Amino acid sequence: MAIEWMCMHHSELDVHQLYEILRLRSEVFVVEQQCPYQDVDGQDLQADTCHLLAWSEGRLVAYLRLLDPSTQSGDVVIGRVITAPSARGTGLGHALLANALEHAARRWPQMPIKLSAQAHLQGYYGRYGFIAHGQEYLEDNIAHIAMYRRVEAQG
Repeated sequence: MAIEWMCMHHSELDVHQLYEILRLRSEVFVVEQQCPYQDVDGQDLQADTCHLLAWSEGRLVAYLRLLDPSTQSGDVVIGRVITAPSARGTGLGHALLANALEHAARRWPQMPIKLSAQAHLQGYYGRYGFIAHGQEYLEDNIAHIAMYRRVEAQG
């Protein structure tokens, strides 16, 4: 599967790209995971928030957002990590996270990175230097845990 990567400041997104982001997030987070929640949370267009998109044959197949640390208590926050059902099992999720870490380090050097992981994915994120912090908690009836990647873990 040939992938075209784009990491875009929110002000660079066109209507089609924004629509595809919201469509994929709704398809997976709301419908597939059966979590009716307010996905459009006011953070997509804040400060220097960026969106990492992976396209294949004109379809958005993976996505995440990088929230500006100035709006997140000094941490870069990776969120809305998603791989389209049609692209799962291809290694695309690993490429997505590796690209995100590169872009975060370039845009916000020396800043710690935080994410809220589904608890069963602790080992997955651990491979990238993320360490669980605190207790598990329920978010939309799914167990999550905060995970951090400190500056010294970045390469």
